Amino acid sequence: MKSDRLLSILLLLQTRGRVPARELADRLEVSVRTVYRDIEALSASGVPVYAERGRHGGIELLAGFRTDVTGLTADESRALFVLAAQGAHAALGLDAALGSALRKVMAALPAPHRPAAEVTSRRILVDATRWKSGPRQAADLEVLQDAVFGDRRLALRYRHSGQREPRAYTVDPYGLVAKAGVWYLVADTRGRPRLFRADRVRSARLLDDPVRRRPGVELADVWEELRRQVEERPGGIEVTVRVRRERLDMFRRMAAADLAEPPEDDGEGDWVTARLTYPVLRAVRQLLAFSDQVEILDPPEARAELLDGVRAVGALYERA
Repeated sequence: MKSDRLLSILLLLQTRGRVPARELADRLEVSVRTVYRDIEALSASGVPVYAERGRHGGIELLAGFRTDVTGLTADESRALFVLAAQGAHAALGLDAALGSALRKVMAALPAPHRPAAEVTSRRILVDATRWKSGPRQAADLEVLQDAVFGDRRLALRYRHSGQREPRAYTVDPYGLVAKAGVWYLVADTRGRPRLFRADRVRSARLLDDPVRRRPGVELADVWEELRRQVEERPGGIEVTVRVRRERLDMFRRMAAADLAEPPEDDGEGDWVTARLTYPVLRAVRQLLAFSDQVEILDPPEARAELLDGVRAVGALYERA
């Protein structure tokens, strides 16, 4: 474990330059005292590493020092060839770079690990797109990337869901996030965190002003805050339904996003009870897709809303 930790410190310093001891301790899940002991061990083994104390201090390698050691274990080698979020590299224009990088990693691997890594790349495939998610408008990430990596502000014209005309925003980007095949720009607007779907950005223009991020706040921090807001958003109405048992698997798949909890399946009878949460009452009309295989039990206003939907469909086809 200590040798792995020493190698991790060496590679972090080589990649990041000067790193505060506290940050190294947090990343490696050890105490600051342990970090300093590891630094002494590295120095004793001939690695030119030194520490500077003070407000702007940290631990750093001597300028110009590099090492080609990979130190990869068999499992680490295989992990590199499991390409999570397939398609993300293409969206960023990095497909060719990824292929080149993996070839270089393969060449650098210890000979015993190469067959396992090659087999992994041929036997494991990760597709992050949800089933039947439908076609999406392609996102143009070029300008968004330029802003993220160049630390520049952005002027956006952005169309919100349900709106025809885009709105104008001036944003301070933290970074890009790919979730389930969808790209999001994470940014501040007037010092408050916002989430922008990249495929809804109608235009993006780099500004001359440098980005104005909140001090000490990183992309992962903002994403976690925004993710919680989306996932923990209270629903407007809770609906209790019963589902025919032979359609339960299909119901679970199609209604997964609205299920308040897993259906209560006691293994008896023809029906299974389930509870769903919808943001607005009218959203219960989504249950029309299940025809007579799903029945709303409660509340009464949800039953009435679905009945109105049935009548509207009937009226449409009667006119036809």
